[in-house]
Amino acid sequence: MQGLMQRHELLISSIITHAARHHGDAEVVSLRNDKSLSRTTYRTIEERARRLAAVLAMLEVKPGDRVGTLAMNHDRHMELYYGISGMGAVCNTINPRLLPDDIAYIVDHAEDGVVFCDPQFLPIITAMAPKVGSLRAVVVLDDTAPVVDLPGHVGLYAYEDLMAESAAIAEWPRFDENTASGLCYTSGTTGRPKGVLYSHRACLLHAMMANAADVLGARATDRALAIVPMFHVNAWGLPYSAPMAGTSLLMPGRHLDAPSLLSFMNQERATISAGVPTVWLNLLNHLRDTGQKPLTLKRVIIGGSAMPRAMMEAFHAMGIHAAQGWGMTETSPLVTVNAPKPSCLKLEGEAQANRRCAQGRAVFGADIVAVDDEGREVPWDGRTPGHMMFRGPWIASGYYRMAPMQGDWLASGDVGVVDKDGFITLTDRSKDLIKSGGEWISSIAIENIAVAHPDVAEAAAIAVPHAKWGERPLLIVVPRPGCSPQPEGLREFCRGKLPDWSLPDRVVIADSIPHGATGKILKTELRRIYGAG
Repeated sequence: MQGLMQRHELLISSIITHAARHHGDAEVVSLRNDKSLSRTTYRTIEERARRLAAVLAMLEVKPGDRVGTLAMNHDRHMELYYGISGMGAVCNTINPRLLPDDIAYIVDHAEDGVVFCDPQFLPIITAMAPKVGSLRAVVVLDDTAPVVDLPGHVGLYAYEDLMAESAAIAEWPRFDENTASGLCYTSGTTGRPKGVLYSHRACLLHAMMANAADVLGARATDRALAIVPMFHVNAWGLPYSAPMAGTSLLMPGRHLDAPSLLSFMNQERATISAGVPTVWLNLLNHLRDTGQKPLTLKRVIIGGSAMPRAMMEAFHAMGIHAAQGWGMTETSPLVTVNAPKPSCLKLEGEAQANRRCAQGRAVFGADIVAVDDEGREVPWDGRTPGHMMFRGPWIASGYYRMAPMQGDWLASGDVGVVDKDGFITLTDRSKDLIKSGGEWISSIAIENIAVAHPDVAEAAAIAVPHAKWGERPLLIVVPRPGCSPQPEGLREFCRGKLPDWSLPDRVVIADSIPHGATGKILKTELRRIYGAG
């Protein structure tokens, strides 16, 4: 016997339709390239997204076709999110920070026929276009399209010209909720990027989960600053969860430097935000240098890599709740969030601080397991490390145009421990652990202590070869402007906070640390530079 409930497919178009009908005046504020502000509403976004669906049909885009976007966070990119997926095509968000060869590979592998791009990314397009046989149209997200050198079979259009010539479709088409909606390629630090193919159902369920009180907890009265790029795991779902809740969205475009972000968030009264640690470290250093502070910010979600304790404490001192979230491109991305349980309220001092710095506990809809090298689940004792694995309705079962994964669980590549309350603390990426004399040393633990030093802007720890111990930790540090920390002083700063045998043997003071396309530290590049010991 089945229940007597109406059947409605879980489609992404239903989110923006709901927002337009019930939160039509909620704002989407974009910071343009010239730092001028553009203001629109969900009602207008929805109407223009339906107009975009007509534009796509004119460009001969059919359901199931892949359409590329090479753009930062702004209202036009929001229209692409809903217009492309809403008409049944697949929105392939491309990271412009990747190597040009990888971008060409992604467009070719996805077989994008049309690519929408911000004007500043046209040089990438012109270099890539001759290598991609599927490409037939480039649409510049602006009022006009500058003259550029493209192959003869590739048309060049201005976004606003096309929108002005088209009438909005009357209503969104309906189809199976398991239809592909988006395609996001991994950053490709260990080989070619791999495509993660999202579905309407997965994105909508992930957005509903993200709006839970113990996750982002967005409300119609909130104003969310979307720092996470829309080309990185759907901006962690914010373009879906915010309109679902009626939360106003603040889109900083290409202006992600600390002074611009602070000015924008204060001017537009941001209350919540999400971003990777690199962005927050830059902002905190700017606040420390200038004496300024966020005026209305109340909550931030931090993900992409482990949150240093010093960062959590700095936000706490300003009355801002900072919570760690954890996941990956393959998980849409949220799997865990650090939200307290009743048992957490009884903790004090170091125990409470350590718990707040954990990667958190599984959200409803996702499940986690930690296994040993033989695949057996390790105990939840907070001490026994295991390889972390995921499963759930918004977690990938395979990569686009590759063989399906084996089994029900997705291997994350992370190593961590699970405590009795189900809170996960990552000890490292599997490939970044340092094995010294048969003992494992966490590079994350060293880095989190080093960045707490008042003279340190950024830090990274890697393994270097050692004749006796096999590997030993090396700490690379970037000083804050105007500061000159000394290597031995930094080693002493770590003493007492780590076991003596896990202290870095050597500290290197560097001008910079390389970062990948999503802002993560490139340990592979550091090992290439410093790996000879």
